[in-house]
Order: sequence, then structure tokens, then C-alpha cells
Amino acid sequence: MATDGSQLNRRHFLAASGALAAGVVLHPWSAKAEASQAHLRLMETTDLHVNVFPYDYYADKETPTVGLARTAAIVDRIRAEAKNALLFDNGDFLQGNPMGDYIAFERGMKAGDTHPVVAAMNTLRYDAGTLGNHEFNYGLDFLEATLTKANFPVVSANVQTSSGAPLVPPYIVLDRQIELGDGTRHPIRIGVIGFMPPQITVWDAQNLKGRATTRGIVEAARELVPKLRAEKVDLVLALCHSGIAAGSAEDAGLENAALQLASVEGIDALFCGHQHLRFPGEDFKSIEGADWQKGTLAGKPAVMAGFWGSDLGLIDLLLERSGEGWRVVSATSELRPIYERVDRKPKALVESKPEVLAAAQSEHEATLNYVRRPVGETRAPLHSFFALVADDPSVQIVNQAQLWYMKEILAQTEFKDLPLLSAAAPFKSGGRSGPDYYTDIPAGPIAIRNVADLYLYPNTVQAVRITGAEVKDWLDMSAGIFRQIEPGKADQELIADGFPSYNFDVIDGVTYRIDVTKPPRFDKDGALVNRDSSRIVDLAFDGKPIDPKASFVVVTNNYRAGGGGKFPGIGPDKIVFVAPDANRDVLIRYIVEQKVIDPKADRNWHFEASPGTSVLFSTGPASAAHLKDVSELKLEEAGRTDEGYARYRLSL
Repeated sequence: MATDGSQLNRRHFLAASGALAAGVVLHPWSAKAEASQAHLRLMETTDLHVNVFPYDYYADKETPTVGLARTAAIVDRIRAEAKNALLFDNGDFLQGNPMGDYIAFERGMKAGDTHPVVAAMNTLRYDAGTLGNHEFNYGLDFLEATLTKANFPVVSANVQTSSGAPLVPPYIVLDRQIELGDGTRHPIRIGVIGFMPPQITVWDAQNLKGRATTRGIVEAARELVPKLRAEKVDLVLALCHSGIAAGSAEDAGLENAALQLASVEGIDALFCGHQHLRFPGEDFKSIEGADWQKGTLAGKPAVMAGFWGSDLGLIDLLLERSGEGWRVVSATSELRPIYERVDRKPKALVESKPEVLAAAQSEHEATLNYVRRPVGETRAPLHSFFALVADDPSVQIVNQAQLWYMKEILAQTEFKDLPLLSAAAPFKSGGRSGPDYYTDIPAGPIAIRNVADLYLYPNTVQAVRITGAEVKDWLDMSAGIFRQIEPGKADQELIADGFPSYNFDVIDGVTYRIDVTKPPRFDKDGALVNRDSSRIVDLAFDGKPIDPKASFVVVTNNYRAGGGGKFPGIGPDKIVFVAPDANRDVLIRYIVEQKVIDPKADRNWHFEASPGTSVLFSTGPASAAHLKDVSELKLEEAGRTDEGYARYRLSL
């Protein structure tokens, strides 16, 4: 397999032992390594999602919580603290903010173009990277054009072309010279292998069908790690764009399989991602086999460096010469954040590196012009602060646009007489990415940045034909976001851990209530766990109880229609229409045609009453300015968290 012979990276690897920056102390393992020992630092970025600048394009302002330019400052410090260091990216770098959309949909990638995130990464001299699931959102041709300009190898072992050939090399061998404690240098061969969630063929079926296939992460590792070891490598590093979760290593469909991957013999250290969480850290406190304090998975060092450049992941290895090879004597894992919270407000810990900013400066400025382009006007604010506890205008407007779009299309088809419903979810809600990660659009002009804020992902419109019973199951699956609440008890936590808000679909065109005192019908993976339970009460269409056998067309996105989120009864076999348009573009066209919108939730769902019962939930602190928008709820303010979230008490 491929061997990296880059002289640039070789020179950089040796240069890590150069003069220390001001105020930087050499790491004890580098300073005190014995003659036969070497200290090796392994750094990770993950889930950058095109965040080069410390800038929130949706809010149109700078922010200290994101940006590869800031992470770069920590990279420099880590390199200065050690004699030997390597830098890796763990995927999801290509899509995820308006700069990514601007390049893909407005400017395009012509022959010879360098994508701005790749240009920025090239300034940091990465040693290798892997692909994440979002690398495929803009299609294979766009991805291939992007990778041609990367000055570092990109590997992935569990994705292939439709002919069975590797899409990119499954692994690579890095030949380096490593400095020992006595100052001498010796060769070391480091194998780097990459993995991603196999679900990409479902999530991006419109881009990958007939062109690419995947297999399970552990399955691929069991075949290929021994082959990599056979190339006489001293270390094997797994770039695993996958999260940490319980589950069987024999389950080929595991989305989050880093823990199971760690059990594969021959892997020495792992870099994780995909979940937008931090490891080591309390996010993984309850998972057996994951030491959330030491930062090990199945006893092997591992790290997950947050998202958007929020942290640099760091694994330190103390190596010892063993014959002609090397063995790991000690290992530690840690995170280096780019910001901290002071009085619940984010404060930068590092300054941006000018070279990284300069690499994407022109595209940053073009993106600002792009996102500021007006498309219409709203008479009322659009926000997602209460989208998990009440029908919400930020979801309502998406459903209205989807119904507007699909109604005209279905009128020309055999499905014209079937009832039409629409499903949408609040993407920026639930606190997955911090207390500022909520939609908050004031009344007045609406620009493209606001539309991108309402609909984050480049999904395309699709429609499914399902029964009334399957509509109810769809809603029951969504209602799994809530914990089971004990009737008559006060101050119970409402939102379940590990259930992303983008899987909390609201279906417009029907009315219903959600009874959170009942156990969930499905678990988060769509498995039926309480057959006799349903949280959906009085589900009605056109004012009458829904007919379980009746047929409905539901307009949604390609992710959900293709089986994303594992919603029961929803999958490719139910799809009746595949649109050429993105959901976000439909929303833009709807606003342009309406010119002025007056977004008001129609209150088609609410919680079932439970006397004497109250629950607690967290949301963004800016929610306080919008309490009047949910005046029908019995809300009380309940303080703030250390992370800066606002807390509310809701009486049921």
C-alpha cells in the first residue's frame, strides 16, 4: 500500500525539536527520555466543518469558540513542547457552514482550484487525514476535486467504489526519523488507517448509489490491520470518524464503533469524532470500556477533539527501542481547548494564526457577501429556543415551504388525491453544540445566512408514502427525545441524553399530543422496546382520528426518507418522489415568492397534561427575550448552568 515519502513532512517532523517558543516548556517525556526512548506527540483535529475563521456566519459576528486558525496556535505550541510530533485530521472538514455551501453551490470547484479549508489545512502541514460522512454531501466529483489539492494523504478503509476498488487508499505508511533521549535519530514506520460510518450510502444515496459501497468498521479493520502490520510498521494509528458507544463488535451496522474498533488486535491508538463530543471527558462517563478520565478505549489511548476546532486532541506516547522496532511504554490522552468560559461567557485562550486566516481570506469575504444577500422579510422573529417543548415557528416555516413545493408537484402525479403532510426538525436546538447554538432571527429582512440558519444541511427534498399507523410510529420515534416522566413529581429532567434534536421531527398536517409519562415505544435506534406503549395521544387528520390504514404522502428530506435516524417503517422502499431541489433552496424560493412571511406556529402539537408534574430543560440564554412567544406554556426561569445554558421549569 502507499508509503508517504514527503520530504516536507519529514523536515517538519524533525523540526519539532527546534527552539522553544517564549513561555513554552519542553514536555517532561521529551526532556528526560532515556537514551533508548523517544517521546512522540500525536495531534488530532476533527469535525472542522469548514470552520477556518473564528466566525459565526449565521449570527454574522466573530466568536471565540470555533476556528482552525485558533486551533493552529495550539498545534504550534504542542510542536514546540516536544522533539517529535504528528498532526492528523479525523474527517468532516468539507461541509457544515456557509463557506462550504458558497464554494459548492456558488463558486464551484474548477480545475486547479484549492478549497479554502484545504488551503488552510495545508499551512499546518498535516501528516494524514481521513474522510467523514459529510465529505460526501456535495458528491464524489466535488470531493475528488477537493482532495487533489491536499498536501497530505487521505485514507479510508471501509468505503469502496462500486467496482470494489478503494475510493482512497485504505491506509498509508509514514516513514519518519524520530529523535531519542540521547539526541540520536532512528527510523520509525507508522501505519495510519481510516474509517467512517458505513451509513453514508443511506445518508447520501443520491450521491453514492451505483458509485460507492461501504462495510462495517470492525469488519474492515479485522481484514486490513493485519495487512498493515505485515508491512513491518512499528505503530498503527486509527483515524476513526466514528463515535464512542456501547454495542457488539459483530454488528456491521454500528455507526459509533470506536470502542469496538479499539478491541481489534494491532491498533495502538485511536482518534475519534463524529459525535461532536469530547474524550477524555464526562460525555462518556457511563460507557463500559471507555475510561473517561484516562482517555482510553479498551485500554488503548484515544481522543475526540470536540468540533469546529474547539479543541486539539493530543495523545502522548513514550516509546522504547525494542530490537529493530519500537514498543509503547506509556501513553496519555488530553484535550487542549481554544476557549474557556468566564462568568458563563466564552473567552479565547489563543489568538488566530495569521497564515491560516490568509489562506482562506478571499473566500471568507466572498462568503460574507453571499450570506448577507437578502431574500425576503419576516414580520415576526424566528427562533428555536423552545422548539423541543412547543410547536415552533422555525420548524413551522420549513414545513410550510415543503408543503407549498410538494403540493404543486403531486398535483401532476398518481398521488394527487392522497393527503399531504410535512416533517421537519429543529436542527439548532437541544444544546448539542453549546448555549449559543440556536436559531435567533429578528423580525425584518431575511438574508441567505438566516435561511442557512433555519436549514443547516444540504439535504434534498424527498417524499414517502406511508400509512396512518406509520405516521404515528414516526411521531412516537420522535417523542423518544423525552425521558419518561413520573406523574405528580416535580423538577424532573425532560430531555434524554444522546438523542439529537435533528431526529425530533414535527409533522404538520396532523394534530396530536405527547404523553411523556408513558415509556417510549422505540429506543433511539428504532427498535420496538414497549409494544403496548404509545406517547402519541389523539392523533388526528382533518379534525378526525387518523385512519391507521389510510395512505399519506409525507414530504421530508433525503436523510430521513432513506432511513436516516432509523425511524421505523421509513426507508428507500417508501420513497415516491425524489426532488432535484435542496430543502434549503425550496425554503429560499418560498420566502422570495411570499416576499413577506408571518411565521406563527399553528400549535398542532403539545404535551398531554399531568397534574402536579413539572420538568426542567436547558436552552440558550437569549431565550429570555422570547418568553412571550410561548405564553401558553407554564414556564418559570430556573437559573443558569456553568456552561451558560438557561434553565426553565415547565409545569405539565
